[in-house]
Amino acid sequence: MSQTRMLSAEAYDAIDKEVAKYPPNRKQSAVMAALAIAQNELGWLSESAVEDVASYLEMRAIAVWEVATFYGMYNLKKPGRYKLSICTNLPCALQGANKTVDQLKALLGIDFNETDLDGLLTLKEAECMGACGDAPVVIINDREMRGKIGVEDVEKLLEELKAR
Repeated sequence: MSQTRMLSAEAYDAIDKEVAKYPPNRKQSAVMAALAIAQNELGWLSESAVEDVASYLEMRAIAVWEVATFYGMYNLKKPGRYKLSICTNLPCALQGANKTVDQLKALLGIDFNETDLDGLLTLKEAECMGACGDAPVVIINDREMRGKIGVEDVEKLLEELKAR
């Protein structure tokens, strides 16, 4: 396991706060939170970052990789400046998510899990985000949720992100 520390002291403090929520012999239970903290700081989870989390939590790296690769919320490749995750589950699909996805793909010239040529936008397919009443739902950079994003809203959303 890696002995090189990848994260800031503040990130390790945040991980320690997550670890403290579990019994002392169960610090590995904080693995999902630790990966999220690392990703939030680094923008994605490189092999070194995953190995660092494993070392810090006293886990085997493969066990951390199993978590990181199972859940779609972790970026295992460096995303664009903005990651757009759009829900395509049934409630969102019934409200037009698939048409919105088609519009995004056409305007960006990319498919799911790809980044546009200028490195600005990465498009991800997401599982239910628990906001079915606002379907279809998009989350920007894992932090900012937008609801009721229809085909008519896509160009405005992309222009807004490009202007930031």
